[in-house]
Amino acid sequence: MKKQFLVLVILFISFQVSAQQKPYWDEIKAFRTQDSIQQPKDGMLLFIGSSSFRMWKTLKEDFHNETIVNRAFGGATLEDLIYWQNDVVLKYKPKKIFIYCGENDIASSEKVTPEIVFERFKTLHTTLRKQFPNTPIVFVSLKPCVLRWAMKDRMMAANALISDYLKEDHKAVFVNIWDKMLENGEPMKDIFIHDNLHMNAKGYAIWTKALNTLVNE
Repeated sequence: MKKQFLVLVILFISFQVSAQQKPYWDEIKAFRTQDSIQQPKDGMLLFIGSSSFRMWKTLKEDFHNETIVNRAFGGATLEDLIYWQNDVVLKYKPKKIFIYCGENDIASSEKVTPEIVFERFKTLHTTLRKQFPNTPIVFVSLKPCVLRWAMKDRMMAANALISDYLKEDHKAVFVNIWDKMLENGEPMKDIFIHDNLHMNAKGYAIWTKALNTLVNE
């Protein structure tokens, strides 16, 4: 009996160490703490993905919607989102799920092709559909930005693959944010903060207009 208990203790410690070594553990701990203080109510609008959502500090105010719960984190890739899916999406009962992720996959390595991004998204989508067969899913396309403009071809190709795929899911919507952020065929220069990657209020205003009906319908 003592040996069995010792084995369980070792396994538990190993799991904790492994989790803590995984990227974004601090962010996930913060989400767990928030949920322990006030568990989000069923039927929320759940935003998940990477920093373009995470840094949207005026999300509730922009949509005039207090049911929004933001569980986007860091510079998450689709692989990170899949790894932490139990903490950021599967544990909840959302009315609708909004996703922005995939841009960091492309930026992580030149070896990450649009097809790789697409396969990662399919893995996530399949899991979400098993857990939430009737929940609407909104995927916001990868965005253009000044910093990563050299990667535009791979990003556009990934957008096209995901858009075509979601046409087969009648409860999913692909929102093309890419074209709305271009001016004369290039990213608008005045919609980003100093890093030329993340958006300022003017950039988020474009997103708000594109998503408003889907958030508040």
